[in-house]
Amino acid sequence: MELEQLKYPIGKFQKPAAITSDILSKWIHDISSFPVKLVGEVKHLTNEQLDTPYRPGGWTIRQVVHHCADSHMNAFIRIKLTLTEDKPTIKPYFEDRWAELTDSKTLTIAPSLEMIEGIHNRWAVLLKNLSEEDFGRAFIHPEHGRTIRLDESTGLYAWHCNHHLAHITETKKRETWE
Repeated sequence: MELEQLKYPIGKFQKPAAITSDILSKWIHDISSFPVKLVGEVKHLTNEQLDTPYRPGGWTIRQVVHHCADSHMNAFIRIKLTLTEDKPTIKPYFEDRWAELTDSKTLTIAPSLEMIEGIHNRWAVLLKNLSEEDFGRAFIHPEHGRTIRLDESTGLYAWHCNHHLAHITETKKRETWE
């Protein structure tokens, strides 16, 4: 399999020309259903399987799970900031460096699965109750040098859930662990 396909098994995020309420509903469903799907894919994996990289030079499945907890925790905080401040400048973080810390490389995935469940539960409730005006609120992402609306951010993180879920499911298929 080509390296680009291993890195982006579902392709890169493509923002639709118009973000409709139907699209938002699908994205919110993807975010709310992610914890159950993730647990279903990783709960029976051994430590050896969890320590298998999803691609050459890539993170292990263990690191991917911990990364999702880290990333989605940051995403949830960014949404709360955007809803309570006027176009805040968010704090980026070095996800690659976070993934190399001891907790991401060695800790059991149970604490991150619990974090993901709690964050996604609250995140989905918040998203389901936002108005069209709320989804139009935006934050400034200094790393990307642009303003990002909450509707686009919702799509990006729905994609992020499916992107990392595909890293795990495709690795399981390639390794014939199913």
